[in-house]
This record gives sequence, C-alpha cells and structure tokens, in this order.
Amino acid sequence: MARVSLTDLAYDALLRRILDAELKSGARLVERHLAAELAVSRIPLREALRRLEADGLVVLVPHRGALVSPFTPADVRDLFDVRESLESLAARLAAERADSDGLARLAGRIATGRTAIAAQDRGSIATANAGFHTDIVELADNPLLSNMMRLLEARTYWLFRLTAQRDPAQQCAEHEEMYEAIAAGDGDRAAALAHGTTSAPFLHPPQLTQRPGLKPSRPPSDSHAGPRSQQCSPSVDI
Repeated sequence: MARVSLTDLAYDALLRRILDAELKSGARLVERHLAAELAVSRIPLREALRRLEADGLVVLVPHRGALVSPFTPADVRDLFDVRESLESLAARLAAERADSDGLARLAGRIATGRTAIAAQDRGSIATANAGFHTDIVELADNPLLSNMMRLLEARTYWLFRLTAQRDPAQQCAEHEEMYEAIAAGDGDRAAALAHGTTSAPFLHPPQLTQRPGLKPSRPPSDSHAGPRSQQCSPSVDI
C-alpha cells in the first residue's frame, strides 16, 4: 500500500473543510492552529496550502498568510463561462469516442445519483453530479482537455456543492438526456445539453447570495429558457 505523505493528509483535510464550507470563504487560515489540529509540522502544511492555492481555493497574501478564496457570484459566473465551452466539447467528443465500458460507467454514475437522491444526501448528490461530468471528460479521450479540466476540478466540486439545492430530480433528468445523446453518438445534441446543464444553475441566483461567504453581485441574466419540468426516472439501463 502506498504511503500517504503528511502534505497529502493536510491537503485532503483542508480541501474537505473548504468544500464542505466548514472553512468559510474569506476565512483566515492560521498556520499554527491548523498545524496543531492536523498534527503536522508547518512545512507539509505550507506545501498543502500552496497546492490549494493552485486549485484556486486558497489565496496566499504576503505578510498576512493564507485565506480561503473569497468567492463572489462573479467568480462563479467566470467558472461557468469556462466550463460551458470545455464541457460542451467533452460531451461532443464522448459521443464520438465512448465505448460500451465507458457507457456502462456513465450509466452507473446516474444510478449512484438516484440512490443519493432517494437518501436525500446532498453531499453524495454533489459528488455523483461532479463525477458524472468527470466521467464524460474521461470518455472524450483527449489528454489536453483532461488536463485543462483537472485545473478546475476542486472549484467545480465546490460549485456543485454550492448548487446542491437545485431540484435533484431535474439534474438527474438532465444527466439521463446527456447519457442518451452520448450513447446514440449524437455529438451535436450532447454538446447542446452539456451547455444547458452547465449554465442552468444561474437560473437560481438566490442560491449564490445565500451561501456563506459569497458577496452580492449583479444578478445574472434570466434570458435563458426556464427550468425544465421533467423528472428523473429509472430509464437508463445499466
């Protein structure tokens, strides 16, 4: 079994606290307190903080130390702008390149999401949601695209936790539609659905301003089509 380094342990612990909003956006990260809590020295702790800075989740301020990144609704919009293009491309490529094993994995992710919905487990819903999109990127079989998406991975998971209060049945229905388009090899439809799924949370701006640590900003445009009414059903065969 591979040995886990102290840096990895500190990174994983702090990442989980940030994604679960235990460490609030804008909170100061005091090294001596964190080192004592995590039972590590400051050297691996500082390495972990640098990794979190690379993830976009921590800001290192000279002479002041580390802060949890103070996300604003504008920051969230910027992330969506990038993800819309990349995920649409990923879905198109997945429709062209996915094999039977990949499709089975994607269908299994939808089943996991249904189980989380039935249990009303918001954390597991967010994990399944992020995992579905990660699987699509893997099915696209494009290393450059995978590397680009990996840079957004932590912020994307944080984003899915942020929007976890969206109607989970609607999210599940969106994923089933995307699965069906990819399985049918319909790249145009898969790309269009990915674009709509990625931008859909902006139809619910109050969720952005109610989340602890988010600063108010001008509301996003509501010119998109309204929320879909369909419900998740066990229509995907696994």
